[in-house]
Amino acid sequence: MRFFFLLLATAVTGCQTAGYYNQAIQGQYQVLKHRRPMNELIADPETPATLKEKFQLILRLREFAEAELKLPVNGHYRSYVDLHRPYVVWNVHAAPEFSLQPTTWWYPVVGSLKYRGYFSESDAGHYAEKLKRKGFDIYVDGVEAYSTLGWFKDPVLNTFIHHNESELAETIFHELAHQRVFVRGDTDFNEAFATAVGQEGVRRWLLASGDSTTYETYQIALHRNEQYVQLIQATRRELQSLYGDEKSEKATSTSISVAEKRQQKEIIIGQLRRNYEQVKTRWGGFAGYDDWFAHRVNNAQLNTVATYYDLVPAFQHLLQQNNGELEKFYRGVRVLGKLPKAERHRKLLRQEKDC
Repeated sequence: MRFFFLLLATAVTGCQTAGYYNQAIQGQYQVLKHRRPMNELIADPETPATLKEKFQLILRLREFAEAELKLPVNGHYRSYVDLHRPYVVWNVHAAPEFSLQPTTWWYPVVGSLKYRGYFSESDAGHYAEKLKRKGFDIYVDGVEAYSTLGWFKDPVLNTFIHHNESELAETIFHELAHQRVFVRGDTDFNEAFATAVGQEGVRRWLLASGDSTTYETYQIALHRNEQYVQLIQATRRELQSLYGDEKSEKATSTSISVAEKRQQKEIIIGQLRRNYEQVKTRWGGFAGYDDWFAHRVNNAQLNTVATYYDLVPAFQHLLQQNNGELEKFYRGVRVLGKLPKAERHRKLLRQEKDC
């Protein structure tokens, strides 16, 4: 689940920028062009029965999102597109070799984002290679879903419809949450908020469905994810100390050589891999994060986990402070969104610590 906004070319200058916006416009156009109403597909005898069941599930999830989660469903997820590829977009992430400060890109309307999205995997790869040649750590990840923030009626895509009920519900609720609250230029805030809403939405959906078995399975999945995130957070703290990043409390001496710093970086990441294998053993061999670790882990990749999860506990505590009342919670999030970015994050984290 990732957020990618269609950036209309209203302020394009330079050939490279024009080319980027052109691929974004063409890619979004192709998604919209091939939409088919789900009701028609459900009535179509040629539609596979398993796909019809997924469509019917999504229609129920839409109703639940609007009635129980107070999310702006409008005309979203009433159509379907088969893109005949595993991802809808590919996001490029970058960071300096010896810093966890992510590279950002500025766009009209939405401000700065921590990634650059492409509808073509090869285009994303070419751009990533350019950054790599400049010395950046780069990471390219495939994106199954994104929100256009209400500019278009987002369709269901083949890239995520294959997921099980809990994962599908979390995707739908996450993307709809972006339309409820979006803060310009704050990727961490937006993604963590949507992640918190998505997870809370699934809990409520499963409890309302009376499916205790699936609910327990989902809780186990969330617990595993929390442990995975904790591994990444611990590694990031060690690297921040090594790099001397501003967020580090105990920075390593700047006198350390580049070669030594590079060696220490590999040692820390190697320990992360060993820690993951130990956690997998406690999980009984569950390998759900193996694909993530199949990459050569670097700063850019580690940052993606921080973006989606570091602020999630703070949002969960804010929801608790509002006694689980979503409208009050959304109002509180919107108030935070009006603050300057640094103050917004400090206040959100302070609320978590005060609980």
